[in-house]
Amino acid sequence: MTDTQAHILVVDDDPRLRGLLQKFLTRSGFMVSGARDAAHARNLLLSLEVDLIVLDVMMPGEDGLTLTASLRDTMTTPILLLTARGDAEDRIRGLEAGADDYLGKPFEPRELLLRINAILRRVPKPAPRGEPPRTLHLGAMRYDMGRGELWRGPEMVRLTATEATLMRMLAARPHEPVSRQELVEDLGGGIAEAQERAIDVQITRLRRKLEDDPRAPRYLQTVRGSGYMLAPD
Repeated sequence: MTDTQAHILVVDDDPRLRGLLQKFLTRSGFMVSGARDAAHARNLLLSLEVDLIVLDVMMPGEDGLTLTASLRDTMTTPILLLTARGDAEDRIRGLEAGADDYLGKPFEPRELLLRINAILRRVPKPAPRGEPPRTLHLGAMRYDMGRGELWRGPEMVRLTATEATLMRMLAARPHEPVSRQELVEDLGGGIAEAQERAIDVQITRLRRKLEDDPRAPRYLQTVRGSGYMLAPD
């Protein structure tokens, strides 16, 4: 758990499941709000600040994947998708849409709790006051290692919790390859089920934010047979 009580938004069109999740997460120490569909969730997010969204994929109207991709245009709040679909391709689609994790129904409540806490642990924490800045330069971009922030000029680039964790891990070992397996293990329950292919998806998303030409990466390189490497200036 975080030092302060985290606020979770549960979005599910099934009122029974939504209610059960709200009760379970409240008993587990979270503040919890509920939304019956994507439109309701959008309205709540206009006035609520939440730390994580638990979102059902199969909803009438706007589904969870579409809502996830749309929210990623404006916010970095971690998203955990729930779905009755369990195959790897659907998990990959969820990650490509911008989700931080993906849990198939039916699931054990304890596993949901473990995944939520794993995601919240990956959310970057502010650097302690007085800590000297440690910055990596990547062309027009700069990465503040202490704060876990990526900047392009005066504008901060939004990173999801998973993207921020990948940047932190790669920035800690600049010019040194980090294997896919190491990345999977360090990310833990967040995307471990999808294994190495899920890492490739997240790296592709991160490259779109880092590189002028993601198809010919200069700063986030693939090292054949070894994994990925951050190569700052």
